[in-house]
Amino acid sequence: MRRVTCAIALFTFAVLGVAAPAAAPAQTATSEALRQYEEVLVSAYPVDEPGAAVLVARGGEVEYLGAAGTASLELGVPLEPGMVFEIGSITKQFTAAAIMMLIEEGRLALDDPITKFLPDYPDYGQNVTVEHLLTHTSGIVSYTNIPGYMEAEVRKDLSVEELIDVFKDRPVEFEPGARYAYNNSGYVLLGAIIESVSGMSYADFVQQRIFDPLGMRDSYYGSLSRVIPDRAPGYDGEPGAWVNAAFVSMTQPYSAGALMTTLEDLFRWNQALFGGELISEQSLEMMTTPHLLPNGESTGYGYGLTTRDIRGRPAVGHGGGIFGYVTDAFYLPEEDVYVAVFCNSTGSEVPPNLLAGKLAAIAIGDPYPEWEEIALDEATLQRYAGVYQIDETTQRVVTVEDGRLYTQRDGGRKLRAFPSSETHFFYKTSLSHFEFVIRGDTIYMLMHQGGAEQAEEAVRVADAPPPRQPVGVYELMPGFDLTVSRIDDTLTAQATGQPAVRLMPASETEFFVEEIGAEITFVRNPDGSVDELILLQGGQELRGRRKS
Repeated sequence: MRRVTCAIALFTFAVLGVAAPAAAPAQTATSEALRQYEEVLVSAYPVDEPGAAVLVARGGEVEYLGAAGTASLELGVPLEPGMVFEIGSITKQFTAAAIMMLIEEGRLALDDPITKFLPDYPDYGQNVTVEHLLTHTSGIVSYTNIPGYMEAEVRKDLSVEELIDVFKDRPVEFEPGARYAYNNSGYVLLGAIIESVSGMSYADFVQQRIFDPLGMRDSYYGSLSRVIPDRAPGYDGEPGAWVNAAFVSMTQPYSAGALMTTLEDLFRWNQALFGGELISEQSLEMMTTPHLLPNGESTGYGYGLTTRDIRGRPAVGHGGGIFGYVTDAFYLPEEDVYVAVFCNSTGSEVPPNLLAGKLAAIAIGDPYPEWEEIALDEATLQRYAGVYQIDETTQRVVTVEDGRLYTQRDGGRKLRAFPSSETHFFYKTSLSHFEFVIRGDTIYMLMHQGGAEQAEEAVRVADAPPPRQPVGVYELMPGFDLTVSRIDDTLTAQATGQPAVRLMPASETEFFVEEIGAEITFVRNPDGSVDELILLQGGQELRGRRKS
């Protein structure tokens, strides 16, 4: 059974333990739209598991506000739409807007080197600018990518200076401005710059310059010790195996991810941001325009905001993830539609970006199709197993295991796909779906990424992938392994909880991964065997002993 609580209801009633919303219209939403919002939300989260709170607004008015699932598993308290959530990296748009406010006041500039405000920070022999930090193009090592850091070090209370010390002496991973690499360190440095320029702590700046003027009374710089009314507890794990969220000192996400708020406060923020209450139209355009690299390639990221597509309509927003919480919120300016989804778990089967996309599509009157799973025999599924060539360098592998079909794109996770017909399949964790088409003796896979109308076509080039023979599993630290595998003459490495990457040879024992700036050296024994490797990344050296 499912539980849903909706702010649009005039009253609630209980039937067999399920609280249901009254069938009352809200704002300009049609009764059919309300039914669809509710159905999408209720079907996503069981009553006795962590869930989500959602908001849909159109024309500047909230037309749907609801919640499904449980806030406290220990107390059996249902989730309410007015609860306070940690929003993770949605914080970055607040940080970016704060920078733009200071720029408009003439107190800094986009092309200022960061050493102008942080004189003790190394210049790496080349200028890293404020804009490099905003656009994730600085090349600075992201502290959250340091092996093992998120497992232990993130628990420590650190000052801003101590947090910066974690990464500042590591060499840059690429020339500033040359590439895009999502980077939490950059937004930590932006917070430090805000403090340096304003003379206020980041928490005080956000409170006094943003929260208070906008009437965001249920928004906070995160704290795990402060008593915060209506705070929703967060959970990690997965259905059937939930645990309380792992501890993280809120000094660590800082200006990259430490804010907490409610759905309605975040909607108030979006109205102010796009309504000219905080920054000029020119500054907003800079925040919402994807940054271009020197080669003309778009990063898809502006300043603290990303761009996306909802049924062919442009949208701008950001997602967030932090221990116990995953969030997503975006705005469709042409339709004046805003959607926000806050989940109080990191392991729910339906991620917030999927739910948010479905809600937005309903709001604009162009809902995504809903697929119903059917049963197919294993012989039918096996017909499609094989390797599908997407382009010259990219493949997707389709496998069948225990009567289930899975797909895996190069470097990605293995995903289960569900049949809705003998040839059509969909994912329960994304909007993507695909179809197999047989033309003569050849099978094609037509993938609609993110529910796009235009299909990505791939042709089957082999019946089965080459066997993956493990070269060895190396323990870099307790609970963090590096699995080295071989496909034909190619080596790959996969760290715990991360996708596999291809190792490029520099010698018989030395390899590198260009896209993440890592080097791996295998240490040979006198007899030629290998029992140890050395991983060098971001100036840190880790040794791994072979386990198997």
